[in-house]
Amino acid sequence: MNIILLGPPGAGKGTQARRLVDDRNMVQLSTGDMLRAAQSSGTEMGKRVADVMARGELVTDEIVIGLIEEQIETVDAAGFIFDGFPRTLAQADALGELLEKEGETLDAVIEMKVDDEALVARVTGRSTCANCGEVYHDETKPQPADGKCAKCGASEFKRRPDDNEDSFRTRLLAYYRDTSPLIGYYYAKGQHVAVDGMADIETVSAEIKEVLDRA
Repeated sequence: MNIILLGPPGAGKGTQARRLVDDRNMVQLSTGDMLRAAQSSGTEMGKRVADVMARGELVTDEIVIGLIEEQIETVDAAGFIFDGFPRTLAQADALGELLEKEGETLDAVIEMKVDDEALVARVTGRSTCANCGEVYHDETKPQPADGKCAKCGASEFKRRPDDNEDSFRTRLLAYYRDTSPLIGYYYAKGQHVAVDGMADIETVSAEIKEVLDRA
């Protein structure tokens, strides 16, 4: 089973992806994580990534698709979660062609719908465990009083430098400009399903489970 999680920054895609990894033995393919891993992998594709990034250039869609292809062909998993890719219609076409070539299907495109103003409040208060990525929030899920992550026990937490209101609103506008067309694209293919991204984590997980059980 292969799925795409769509939604603006802070919608909770990462949190839900980690749950699917744990519960369904799926693999999360995050563009940023793949690029970082590729730089030190020593593979031919990794060398291309390292060279491009060393020159300060943007990584091309071709390279990202190549990295995804490597993962599909070499990783044993029950399915893949595409997080942060595709972002554009051209990337969506390229991903569809790759999946067809590999004999794979795209089973669901899950959009996590959110309220923008509530999302701003959510994002500007969040922090993550530097070790395992567990997400905390100043109001709804504060860091444990003992200063240790409840999931892994690490004691270092971090905040994204761009998780301030001005920077986040800029990222939000960029998402709607570049990625919103994907919703219509996948709706026309009968693959788009929306869930309430503003609900609590357990409710969102239950909605996603229901979607996947039907797929």
